[in-house]
Amino acid sequence: MQKFNKVCVATFVAVSLLGLAAQAQGASNDSTTTTTPSSNTTAGGDKSTLTSSTTSTVVPSPTAAQTALQYPTRALRFPPYTRLNPPQLPNKSGSGRRVIYKNSLQWVWVVDAQNTVVRVMPVSGRRGVPTSGEYKVNSQSLRSYSLDYEGVWFNNMTRFALGPAGGNIGFHAIPTKNSKVLQTEEQLGSFQGSGCIRMSPADAKFIFNFAKPGTKVVVLP
Repeated sequence: MQKFNKVCVATFVAVSLLGLAAQAQGASNDSTTTTTPSSNTTAGGDKSTLTSSTTSTVVPSPTAAQTALQYPTRALRFPPYTRLNPPQLPNKSGSGRRVIYKNSLQWVWVVDAQNTVVRVMPVSGRRGVPTSGEYKVNSQSLRSYSLDYEGVWFNNMTRFALGPAGGNIGFHAIPTKNSKVLQTEEQLGSFQGSGCIRMSPADAKFIFNFAKPGTKVVVLP
C-alpha cells in the first residue's frame, strides 16, 4: 500500500508540472518549457522526481534597412508627391502673376494675378540650374532644336534664363532625339535634364499659353 501511494503522489506531481508547462508555453510564443524525469531513483526503485528546463528565444527588432525593404515605394520620394497630392506653394515665392520653379523638389506652380495657384506640375531639370532668382520670359518657339545635341528637338519652348555655358534655359515638353522621347512622364519629378525644365506635353502647352514674354518666373533652390 505504501509503494502504491508513492506512485500516486509521483503521478500527481508529474501531471501538475506538465499542466504548468503547458500554460507557460501558451502565454508566450518566444519560450518553450520542457519537463523530463530525473535520473534519481528512490530506494524502492521508483523514479519520483522531475526536472523542468526553459529555453527562451529572443526575436530581434528589424533594422532600418529591413524596414525600408518592406516599404520600397517610400524610398522613391518622401513625402510621395503626386498630381493629386502636390507640394504646397513655397513660401517667399513672390506675388502676382508668375511661374515658380523649385529646383530641389522638381515641381512648378503657375499662379494667376489673384495669387491663386491654377496649375501644379512635376518637371525634370538639372540640379542647381538656373541659379535662384527672379527672371522674365524672353522668347518662345512652338518647335526648336538643340545646338549642343544633334537630333534633339523641343516642343512648346518658353525661354527665360541662361545656363552656365550661356545657352538658353526654358520650359518645354519632354525632348525627343531621332523621334524618340528621352524620358517617360513617370520620371518627371526627378533630375533628368541637362539645363532646361522638361514637362509633359500638356503642361508645356499650358505654360506656353500662360507665360508670354514678360511673364515673371521665380526660381527657388
